[in-house]
Amino acid sequence: MKNTFQIIIIGGGTAGIMTAAQFKRKDSTLDIAIVEPNTQHFYQPAFTLVGAGTYKYKNTHRAMADVIPEGVTWIKDAAKEISPENNSLTTNNGKEYSYEYLVVAPGLVMELSLIEGLPEALGKGVVCSNYTNPRHTWEVLKNFKGGNAVFTQASTPIKCGGAPQKIAYLTADYLKKHNLADKSNVYFATPGSVIFGVKPIRETLEKVIDRYNMHFKPFHTPYKIDANKQIIYFKSTEIDENDCVINQDDNIKCHEQNGETIIEMHYDMLHIAPPQAAPKFIRNSPLATKKGWLDVNHHSLQHNKYPNIFGIGDVVDLPTAKTGAAVGKQAPVVVDNIIKLINNQEANNQSYMGYSSCPLVTAYGKMV
Repeated sequence: MKNTFQIIIIGGGTAGIMTAAQFKRKDSTLDIAIVEPNTQHFYQPAFTLVGAGTYKYKNTHRAMADVIPEGVTWIKDAAKEISPENNSLTTNNGKEYSYEYLVVAPGLVMELSLIEGLPEALGKGVVCSNYTNPRHTWEVLKNFKGGNAVFTQASTPIKCGGAPQKIAYLTADYLKKHNLADKSNVYFATPGSVIFGVKPIRETLEKVIDRYNMHFKPFHTPYKIDANKQIIYFKSTEIDENDCVINQDDNIKCHEQNGETIIEMHYDMLHIAPPQAAPKFIRNSPLATKKGWLDVNHHSLQHNKYPNIFGIGDVVDLPTAKTGAAVGKQAPVVVDNIIKLINNQEANNQSYMGYSSCPLVTAYGKMV
């Protein structure tokens, strides 16, 4: 295989595949390679439905070879280091590839170690996550016979910000359908201050929460899990004084520690959206912001320091939700700007305005 390409795309997820396909539709002669180690391409939005038992896991993925556009070279390896000054990158196998233009679209990674006890607990017993193993979530839900069902998310940016809520609503609906609602307490605990940032949607979701008699707990940041005792620990910056009491029914305790409020919550089922971050090869590169995400112009998606590098998808530092829908609006901008550069024109397409979309499943067969 040759080691020099006109365009290299890092990542064979939604962002990388969509960008490659649009390049080829614009100009079939473009010399493009995709760097992607995985042999399967996953449709991640379906993971919520797998976790709720209404979609088969085997239908969430297809062979990577079947989705990479015709005429695009597949480098079956993972990017390890980018050298933007040399217009090159190195893969895990030690091979070096050169590019004229680079599209960075590796997505993000789970950083379980940012919550104490999570690496040991996740995917075992009653601790589950649709982000890592939706099949285990379904097993936990099927075996749940009552008690505390706790749903939470890390304080880091996460892909599909609505996903931690979706499984909570589906669980509440499941418990209702199986006559377990009266035996259960369903909690949604979030580091945020509201259930959703957009007011009309928030008002709808507040009605959903009331309908299920769910307990909404804002300002709850998870930081530790004790899987043996089945307790999750939260730090809180601002809580209702009613939370700061021992509740024999719900097994919730609260105390002060080093000037912070610590909440201990017993769980019989725990679903968590783990901490997430850009891949290390981005975080440790000159391409990253101080927060560790890819540093791009918010509207053109062109890197702020290296004009022949563009970013797309979950890895970029944008003030908008990390969703596949966002990629749908980002890809045409990236493709247009790079083709302009190839034709010795200015990359002046700045039309990405932050669009995203979040279909929130609120029950079996219902969504907002």
